[in-house]
Amino acid sequence: MPILDAVLLFLAGFLSGAVNAVAGGGTFITFGAMTLAGLPPIVANATSSVTQFPGYITSTLAYWHDIEHFWRGALLLSLISALGALSGALILLGLDNPSFRALVPWLLLAATALFAAGPWLKPAPKPEHEAAVGSLVGSLAQFATAVYGGFFGAGMGVMMLATLGLTQSGDYHRLNALKNMLAVVIAAVAILVFVSGGVIAWLQAIIMIPGGALGGYAGVWIARRVPQNAVRGFVIAVGLFLAFYYFDKG
Repeated sequence: MPILDAVLLFLAGFLSGAVNAVAGGGTFITFGAMTLAGLPPIVANATSSVTQFPGYITSTLAYWHDIEHFWRGALLLSLISALGALSGALILLGLDNPSFRALVPWLLLAATALFAAGPWLKPAPKPEHEAAVGSLVGSLAQFATAVYGGFFGAGMGVMMLATLGLTQSGDYHRLNALKNMLAVVIAAVAILVFVSGGVIAWLQAIIMIPGGALGGYAGVWIARRVPQNAVRGFVIAVGLFLAFYYFDKG
């Protein structure tokens, strides 16, 4: 691997971890960097799932006190999430790179729009002590979100938080904790499928993961000095750039 590509990937991992800590949307950066480094879009998408996974784990652990109160009730949604992620990941592996490349700009535009609307999609706080899980509408919404997460993933967190806010009870922090728990399930299942399909670029992932860890730590410093709207604007600009990049290449 050229040294410039390695530096690009490490910096992308760092930026991804930092923006995830401040505003979310790090997937746009990791996917874009691997695309610019010459990886096929399916490989870039699958590898991006690996690079984001440690962040899902740490976010879930940070909410462990909340999760202890409802994890048994969330097992049904976890199973539904696993089935949805399996379906989405298998659909992705069923495509060839030209077919997926044709979908990528539209997926990026949709994910960017979803991310931009994120502040208005956050659920309103509810006073219930525990998040109720398992309703039919909530289960169907979670399955659809998990299919999307297994297939592409960018913007999944915003989408899931919005649907959980519409279909579940609980205050914002409990819904966010549930979202993080389900994101771990979705990412884990998708990664297992991608590993079995041989579409993970492990060298690139190994370079980006330490950068993401450092970026997540630096995100605390950034959050205290850079307005969140500025970070969100940067992520939206990256998403639009990638979308038009793929439109142009198509």
